[in-house]
Amino acid sequence: MDLGRMEELLSTFPRMRIAVLGDFFLDKYLVIDRSLSEVSLETGLEAYQVVERRCSPGAAGTVTSNLAALRAGRIYALGVIGDDGEGYELRKGLLKMGVDVDNLLVLPDRFTPTYTKPMLREDGKEREMNRMDIKNRSPLPSRAEDHIIRAIYSLLPKVDGFAVSDQVQERNCGVVTDRVREALAEIGRAHPEKPILVDSRERIGKFRWVIVKPNRYEAARAVYPGHEGDVNEDLVLESGRRLVERTGRPAFITMGEEGAMVFREDGVVHVPGFRVQGEIDPVGAGDSFMAGALLSICAGGSPEEAAVVGNAVASVTIQQLGTTGTASPEQVLDKFRGPPVDAEVGP
Repeated sequence: MDLGRMEELLSTFPRMRIAVLGDFFLDKYLVIDRSLSEVSLETGLEAYQVVERRCSPGAAGTVTSNLAALRAGRIYALGVIGDDGEGYELRKGLLKMGVDVDNLLVLPDRFTPTYTKPMLREDGKEREMNRMDIKNRSPLPSRAEDHIIRAIYSLLPKVDGFAVSDQVQERNCGVVTDRVREALAEIGRAHPEKPILVDSRERIGKFRWVIVKPNRYEAARAVYPGHEGDVNEDLVLESGRRLVERTGRPAFITMGEEGAMVFREDGVVHVPGFRVQGEIDPVGAGDSFMAGALLSICAGGSPEEAAVVGNAVASVTIQQLGTTGTASPEQVLDKFRGPPVDAEVGP
């Protein structure tokens, strides 16, 4: 890809309409100043003092934040949250970005999934302490599944593509249940012109007729359940080919600093990452890759071009520490103008 093509793709993003389906989490950062700690009179334990609080949409919300930062024309949030304070903060964050939340179902008997991240501030720096997670560990009610499936079909004529974030590890306890996954397969088979890009922590191998985006470890486990340890190049190649056979669509396998592998029925291409210097925070890198790649595909880009954009977006976001990183089109262009890298074509 040359600079002119990158500029052309980025210029079309404001015309793209994207639905984000999946598990919307709240990322809640609590900044603790240890110098202000008190001792609890009741327990004698140290009472941490929070001096700053930062909340932002996470998981599917991170994909959404990156779509907004890349100036997607219209974004629809499609998921299930609780009727609680975390849900209020999450909706507020999405509305601030101009996201349509009409299809974000609020249920009083569900939690709003939340990653609470205590950050200890010392010597002018912050480091993350043990995270505290709030998740739903009971199956999604059938009425919520009905809502999700109806909303997918109602949004189908309104959007150019779907981003699907299957974050919850417990089966059927998140938004992308077995029923919802089958509905996506039906739509993917009947409407190949509407790209559906899926990221799933535990079930990437169960999706059909969609484009999948696992990392190398998720891809290996999808093809070889129970696999542990390193994933070498041969295993990546075998996993990618098998996923394409299963899905009937191209597949991306993200490789961290090594970039991404793009698989099609007729071959595989390695798209290297961009050089990054200094301290990084890789949390959310896959979500930012997903936003850039999906917008590029919806804009008419090839899977290989989409991987270049996705890599560029991710390389910007990982340099933003202690927050949910995003990348603007200008930052993506600056990254692209950096030292060039050559793609390697595989067998």
